[in-house]
Amino acid sequence: MGLKIGITGGIGSGKTTVCKIFATLQIPIYYADDRAKILMIEDEGLKKSLIETFGKETYLPSGLINRPYLANIVFNDQSALEKLNAIVHPAVKKDGIAWAESHADAPYTLREAALIYESGIDKTLDYVIVVTAPEDLRIQRVMQRDGVTEAAVRARIDKQWPESEKIKRAHFVIYNDGKQSLVKQVLIIHKEILKNLP
Repeated sequence: MGLKIGITGGIGSGKTTVCKIFATLQIPIYYADDRAKILMIEDEGLKKSLIETFGKETYLPSGLINRPYLANIVFNDQSALEKLNAIVHPAVKKDGIAWAESHADAPYTLREAALIYESGIDKTLDYVIVVTAPEDLRIQRVMQRDGVTEAAVRARIDKQWPESEKIKRAHFVIYNDGKQSLVKQVLIIHKEILKNLP
């Protein structure tokens, strides 16, 4: 079994861009947020818990998640967000472990997730990489990407741990400020991880 590495960072920091560089090095990547969306549709036990907690309006007649309905509940109520995370995180954690086992032949695997520290997943990983960028740049990126207002982005940033706290706990930090080469930073970390393989 190879090493299990987490990759995280605040919204708009550029985690996905960095993951694409690791992918070119043939490193398998588990996108936790994407898998969570799939599990919320496919995992019957998870669906049942979500409906019991948030009501049958959580799902559209098509079986897809009623995103605006759920977002409206959890982004305006911290305890509702905590309930959602308490239901979804264990299912994603279990799915992630099974996925990592299926890639046991890789030197290491990457788990990309926004809430690695918040959800306690960092305790199951060998190393954590934090991708960081100046807040103004992150806000600009998310406004362009999602077509949302600055206030909406700031509200999402406020729900996440401060960037400084993540950096303090990280084993590796990648600066995505447009000034330093991402490829060069990824290659340095990649070599460092390979040196520390069990």
